[in-house]
Amino acid sequence: MSALPALPALPSGSLASRRETVADVLREAITSGRLEAGQKLTELGVAEQLGTSRAPVREALRQLEQEGLVISYPYRGTEVLGVSQEEIENVLVPVRTSLEKFAFRKAMPRLTDADYAHLQSLVNNMEAAADSADAALLADEDIRFHEAVVTLSDQQHCLQIWRSIQPRVRAYFRRDANHYSDATVVAAQHRELIDALRTGDEQALDRAVTDHIHTHFGTTKDPSE
Repeated sequence: MSALPALPALPSGSLASRRETVADVLREAITSGRLEAGQKLTELGVAEQLGTSRAPVREALRQLEQEGLVISYPYRGTEVLGVSQEEIENVLVPVRTSLEKFAFRKAMPRLTDADYAHLQSLVNNMEAAADSADAALLADEDIRFHEAVVTLSDQQHCLQIWRSIQPRVRAYFRRDANHYSDATVVAAQHRELIDALRTGDEQALDRAVTDHIHTHFGTTKDPSE
C-alpha cells in the first residue's frame, strides 16, 4: 500500500476537539477514497501529518473503528476498511430498506409544511451540486435527506441504527455519486420520495423507498439508467 497521503495540519484546541477534528479529517479522507482500503494508519504517522500529538489520533482511530471505517489488528496496527459491493448488497441495502421503510411510514403523518420545505431545500442543494459537478456535496446532501426523514420519524431506535451505519452508507454514496452520467437524476429521485410522502399511501411509499435504495446497486452500471 502506498504511503499515507498528505493530510491538513490541525488548528489548536482541546484534546476532545482535536480528537473530533482528527476523526473528521480521517473520515473525510476514507469516505472520499483518498485513503484506500488496506491503507495502514499509525498513530505516529497520522499525528505527524496532522501536526498533533498521538493521544487525539489514538482516540479518533478508536471512534472510526466503532463506525466500521477502520480495523485494528494486534501487532499489525490499523487499516482502512473498504466498502465492498457484496457488503452493500447483502448488508447495507437490506438494513437500509427495512429501517427506512419503517421510518418513512412513521414520518409521513408527522411532516409539517416546514419539514417539507426543509426536505425540498436539500433536494435543491442536490440539484446545485449536480450542476456544479460536485460529487462529494451531492452524496452528502443525499445522506442529509435520509437522516432528516429518519429523525423526523421520531423513532429513536431507528435513528440510533441509522447513525451506526451512516459512515459506511456515506462511503458508498460517495462512490456511486461518480457513476451518474446525469447527476441531476439524484434530485429527481428524491423529489419522487417527497411526492410519495405527500400521498399518505403507505404501500406506495414502501415501493418508492425500496426502489430508491436499490438504485445504488452496481459499480459499473450507470445508476441513472
